[in-house]
Amino acid sequence: MKITIYLRESRNEIKRLIKDPVLLISIVFISGLLFLFIAFPLIKVFQYSLWPRGEFSAKYFVEFFQRSYRWRPLINSLTVGALVALLGTVIGFIYAYGITRTDIPFKRFFRTVAIFPIISPPFLIALAAIFVFGNHGVITDLFNLDWDIYGLDGLVMTETLAYFPLAFMVLEGVLSKVDPAMEEAALDLGASKLRTFFTVTLPLATPGIATALLLVFIRSLEDFGNPIVIQGDFPVLTVEAFLAITGMYNMPLGATLAIFLLVPTMIIFVVQKYWVSRKSYVTVTGRPSGAGLLSTEKHAKYPVMVAMIFLSSCVLLFYGVVLYGSFTRLWGVDNSLTLENYRYVFTVGGQYISDTLTIALIATPIGGILAMIIAYLVARKKFLGKGVMDFVSMLNFAVPGVVVGIAYILAFNTRPLQLTGTALIIILVFIFRRMPVGIRDGIAQLQQIDPGIDEASTDLGAGMFRTFGRITLPLIAPAFLSGMVYMFVRCMTAISAVIFVVSADWQLLTVALLHEVDNADLAQAAAYGYVIIVIVLTAIIGLRLVVGGLLGRRTTLFQPE
Repeated sequence: MKITIYLRESRNEIKRLIKDPVLLISIVFISGLLFLFIAFPLIKVFQYSLWPRGEFSAKYFVEFFQRSYRWRPLINSLTVGALVALLGTVIGFIYAYGITRTDIPFKRFFRTVAIFPIISPPFLIALAAIFVFGNHGVITDLFNLDWDIYGLDGLVMTETLAYFPLAFMVLEGVLSKVDPAMEEAALDLGASKLRTFFTVTLPLATPGIATALLLVFIRSLEDFGNPIVIQGDFPVLTVEAFLAITGMYNMPLGATLAIFLLVPTMIIFVVQKYWVSRKSYVTVTGRPSGAGLLSTEKHAKYPVMVAMIFLSSCVLLFYGVVLYGSFTRLWGVDNSLTLENYRYVFTVGGQYISDTLTIALIATPIGGILAMIIAYLVARKKFLGKGVMDFVSMLNFAVPGVVVGIAYILAFNTRPLQLTGTALIIILVFIFRRMPVGIRDGIAQLQQIDPGIDEASTDLGAGMFRTFGRITLPLIAPAFLSGMVYMFVRCMTAISAVIFVVSADWQLLTVALLHEVDNADLAQAAAYGYVIIVIVLTAIIGLRLVVGGLLGRRTTLFQPE
C-alpha cells in the first residue's frame, strides 16, 4: 500500500515537473553537476581501492589491518581529534560564555582575536609554534626549555588554537539565544550561581556543545596543514595518504587510506546532521524578557576574563612572533630585520599571487551563485529527489580535503575528463568543496522569508529565474555575500585538497608557503603567510562595506564550517 502511494506521488511530481520545463532543466543540470563533481570522484576512490587494476582486490584493505604502520596513523588521528575537540570546545565555551553571559570589557577585541585563526592559512599556527617553541624559538631560548614541539603535544596545541574559533562561533549563537529569565528564575528559587550554571545554562547549551564537539573533531581529523609541518614521529592519516600518492606514487594505497579517513568523518557528519541538529531546546518564545546580563559577580566574571586574556595572549603571541619572523634575515641564526623576504614574495612569488587571486576571483562568484540556486531549489521547490540533492550538495562538507584532492586526480586524470594540470580543476575543487556553507546560509535565510512572496511573483507571470533574480536573491543577499566571502577566504587559505591538483602552470600561495617550510626558509614562509592574511582582510573589509552600503545593516560574513 505504501509503495503504491509513493509511486502515485512520484508520478504526480514528474507530471508537475514536465509542465515546468525551466524548473525541470534546472534540476537536471544541477543534479548533473553534483553527480559529476561530488559523487563521481568519490566513487572513483572506492573503485581504485578495490579494483586497482581493473580486477577486484582487497590487498590494501587487508594490509591496512595486518600492519601496524598502516592503521597506527588512523589511531593517532582519532586521538588528536578527540583531544582537540575536547580542548577546543572548552575554550570556545569560555569565550562564548564570557561574551554572552558576562559584562566583561573589550568584547569586540576578544571576538576579533577568537576568529583570527580562521582567516589565516591552516598551517600558519604550526609555523608559529616552531617560532615560539622550536629550536631557537622565542620561549625555548628565553626559558631554556627542553621540549620537542614535534609530535602529539605540538599537534594538539596547534590544532586547538586553529579550530577553537569554530566552537566559539557555534556556542556564541546558542548562548545568546538562551533567555536570561530562565537563569534568573532558578536564582530566585534559591539555586546558587554554580548550580544554576550546571542545571540550567549548560543543559540548554547541550545541542551547541555537541555540534561544536563534532565540528572541531571532524576538522581536526581532516587537518593536513598543521600535521605536515609539525607531526614529527607521530604520523596521522591525512599526511600518510598524501605521501602514498605523491611520495610512493601508489594510487590504490592512497585511495584505500582515503576511505579509512572518510568513514569516521561521514559517520560524524550523519550524526550531526540527522541527530544532533534535530534535538530541540527551545528558549526563544517571543515574549519580552526584562532580565539583563548574568555572572557579573567578581568570583564568576574575573576567572572567565583571566582565561580569555591568557588564551588571547597566546594567539597574539603566535601571530606576533610570525610577523616578527617575516622581517628577519634567517630565523634563529640572523634575526636582524630586513624587507628582503617581502621583496622575494612579490617578485619570485608574484606568479603565485596572480594565480591564486585569478582562481579565487573566478571560483567565488560562481560558487556563490550556484549555492544560492541550490538553496532556492531545496527550500522553495518540491520535486522528486530533493532530499538526495540536499544530501549530495552537502557531502563535500564532511569529506576531508585530502580525500577530495585524491578523488579529483583519480576522476579527472584520463580522457574524456582530463582536467589535471589546468586551472579548471582547481576552480572546481574550490567551488564544490566550499559551496555547502553558502547553501546552508541560503536555506536558513529562505526559511525566514514568506513563500507567498515568490508565489505572488509567479502568479504575476514571472518565471523561476526572474523570480529568483529579482525577488529571492535580493532578499537573501546577506547569505549570498556571506557565502562568497567565506569561499574567497578558503580559496586563499586552502591547502589539503588543492595540493593534489596544482601544477607547474597554476600554483597557489599556500603551496608556495608549504614549499618554503619544507626548505626550512621559515622567514620567507612567514612573509607568504602575512601576504595571504592582508589580502583576506582587505577582501573582508571591502565586502563589509558593500554589505553595509547595500543593506544598511550589519551582516555576519563568517559562519562556522
